[in-house]
Amino acid sequence: MAAPAAPPSSPPGPPAAPRILVSLATYNERGNLAPLIAEIRKYAPNVDMLVVDDNSPDGTGRLADELAAADPRIRVIHRPGKLGLGTATLAAMRYAIDNGYDYLQNMDADFSHPPRFLPGILAGMANHDVMIGSRYVKGGGTENWPLARLVISRTLNTLVRFLFRMPVLDASGAFRCYRVSKLKVAHLERTLSRGYSFQQEVLFRCHLVGSRLGEYPIIFENRREGKSKVNQKEAVRSIAMILWIGVNHFFGLEDYKAR
Repeated sequence: MAAPAAPPSSPPGPPAAPRILVSLATYNERGNLAPLIAEIRKYAPNVDMLVVDDNSPDGTGRLADELAAADPRIRVIHRPGKLGLGTATLAAMRYAIDNGYDYLQNMDADFSHPPRFLPGILAGMANHDVMIGSRYVKGGGTENWPLARLVISRTLNTLVRFLFRMPVLDASGAFRCYRVSKLKVAHLERTLSRGYSFQQEVLFRCHLVGSRLGEYPIIFENRREGKSKVNQKEAVRSIAMILWIGVNHFFGLEDYKAR
């Protein structure tokens, strides 16, 4: 007697939505934090958020705790002092890895990275491992930048593209989404940069482990509240770091590849 036929299998359900963490590094951003979080919720309602505060004198950290108490999808990391954007981003990356997130979306906390561009950046992750909110692809741009700043930024990105051999036009912006599984293997512990060059170096490390890089056009806007933290001395130091890493890689003088 033939065995009874197995019941038909039910069709697979839709894939689970990715778990997304938005990271915001803060130092004296009290006037921006609450409205920024509200606007992020408007365009990406299902994300978790991580505030990494460097003991802001203006009370940003206390405000972040109050917001987290009212919203369980907000987390806060308090650091003892102003340790820099690079280390704050590394802390967010480690948090995303340790807590099983699929994507880490990094943003500045001063509204220079408008949340209205989040849907386009996140959609691009379907076919990429890093999506860059790009000022320099078609449709992107900057708002009210002096010509000197624009020339320096463009020149630096051209130099990075040449030395690091990465197929992107905007390697210096922090408005990015990362696939966390690639961050796990990108050897972040070897990162040398702590200042502005961090963005170029971490993108380079992702590129070395085979990450597919994509760009989505954004308009970089001026901050809404507070003062800019751009530091000329740190900018010079970061350019020197980019040259050191890039020249060594270009001429094969030091191994920056994943091992």
